[in-house]
Amino acid sequence: MKFQIENFSADVKGFLHDKMSDEEFFDFCQQNPGVRMERDRNNQIVLMAPTGFYTGKFNADIITELNLWNRKFKMGEVFDSSTGFTLPDGAIFSPDAAWLSNEKVSTLTEEEKQRFARVCPDFVIELKSSLDQINTLKAKMLQWIENGARLAWLIDPTNKKVVIYKADGSVTIIQDFSNKLSGEDILPGFELNLQLLQ
Repeated sequence: MKFQIENFSADVKGFLHDKMSDEEFFDFCQQNPGVRMERDRNNQIVLMAPTGFYTGKFNADIITELNLWNRKFKMGEVFDSSTGFTLPDGAIFSPDAAWLSNEKVSTLTEEEKQRFARVCPDFVIELKSSLDQINTLKAKMLQWIENGARLAWLIDPTNKKVVIYKADGSVTIIQDFSNKLSGEDILPGFELNLQLLQ
């Protein structure tokens, strides 16, 4: 859903007609904590709807599995769907789950960690809900890769389908939830049992 500025006061409308700086967008998000927002590379603000029952449950299952792996191997940091990342192309996205290597974490200042850090996660997961448009999500996955993600999974539980995007530009489709997804050499030893998402 595109951001509808008609629903805001005149002073906010004027503010939104101008290009927001990263800092202004961050402050605007803090002033509207009940509204999840992203900003695309064209400076368009997109409202994010709350998740439904199944999507929320599946998100929790995915984050749990990723966290358990990360606590064991301690190779980076895990982030949930509320975390915004400022990408090199100017977009500010919040994936459903993300992982950032220790190497990338070490490049961030404490000030950057207090905001939408200017860094692209190494690994992202987007979980399609019933409200999401698949073509919009596919375009977003390519944008994650273009901005530096090394591995990205688009998971569609309704159709039991996963699209895997890699830094080398390859795209693989899995149409069977009896399998496990592998973190490959990006997250060695990490596996996601897709049967958790049924």
